[in-house]
Amino acid sequence: MRDLAPNLMRQRLLIEGFYKIDIDKKSIASYFKNITQSLKLRMYGDPIIFSPGGIGKKENQGYDAFVPLIDSGIALYIWSNAKFFSIVIYTCKRFNEKTAVAETKKFFKANKAVYQKF
Repeated sequence: MRDLAPNLMRQRLLIEGFYKIDIDKKSIASYFKNITQSLKLRMYGDPIIFSPGGIGKKENQGYDAFVPLIDSGIALYIWSNAKFFSIVIYTCKRFNEKTAVAETKKFFKANKAVYQKF
């Protein structure tokens, strides 16, 4: 992908995997707190966490969540039936990608996770 704004610092990381913990709004808020502390990122608002509660396809049920950061934001998506997560960390501040992946795998007790920076 061509960098259209090389003068603007952006770091983006997609992490996906299968989780082995119980997921609810409280655990999602805990993940945001954990990952922001681990990466030295600062939240400036509370996480926004939605669950469609049966609206839509059964296989897509889960959670959509976002936390605003002083330096951009983190979006998290959970597929409850598949026990799958997909997370995008988007910042205007450098962070350690290996730490982000390791902390995410540890939090979700994911044996395997894949990641891609973009």
